[in-house]
Amino acid sequence: MRERVLAAAGELMARRGIRDVDLVQVANAAGVSVTQLHDHFPSKQLLAEAFLQRREEEWTLGFVAAGARLRGGDAPEDRLLAIFEVFHDWFQRDDFEACSFINVLIEMGRSHPLGIASREYLANIRALVESLAVDADLERPDEFAASWHILMKGSIISAVEGDTEAAMRAQLMARDLIARHRRPTVEEEIELSLDGWADRTAIAMRSGERYLDDWE
Repeated sequence: MRERVLAAAGELMARRGIRDVDLVQVANAAGVSVTQLHDHFPSKQLLAEAFLQRREEEWTLGFVAAGARLRGGDAPEDRLLAIFEVFHDWFQRDDFEACSFINVLIEMGRSHPLGIASREYLANIRALVESLAVDADLERPDEFAASWHILMKGSIISAVEGDTEAAMRAQLMARDLIARHRRPTVEEEIELSLDGWADRTAIAMRSGERYLDDWE
């Protein structure tokens, strides 16, 4: 019965938000009485909290993380890019309802308990990205994850606006982001050092020329 109630609440709250759903509607959708619902969820707040927790289990871990692992294989960079392939398929679905964590955060506000919970679940997604960045040996993985998460959230909002290709556009930008955070090879580091030495030499020569001009 608890699972039926939670499934019904998840469907309603994902589509309509938190404030627009009451316990009577959830009970009717689940085919239980309000009293039976209260036995498992004494308040709407507890039901909404359970809804968000279930979304993390099913969406963050069961859909995004698992999908990226399946599509990307063993290579961390490929797994990162595969996130947007998972998103692309998601954006094509008739039941696409955007990210519940973003929706609830905007609806309830960042200081509301449900808004705080939503921020924590979003932070967990960012942490997942950061762990992949660490596995990929990217530089400044925390900064990388923050930027990557902006691409993820931005593509979701764009899809809500009607851009069903938003995930693929975001993936193109994501490739550039990976390239900017990828550690240089030994050959590239030597080349950078030589370029720096050449620049310093050129500056010194120009300074010497100016000194001679002034002396003359």
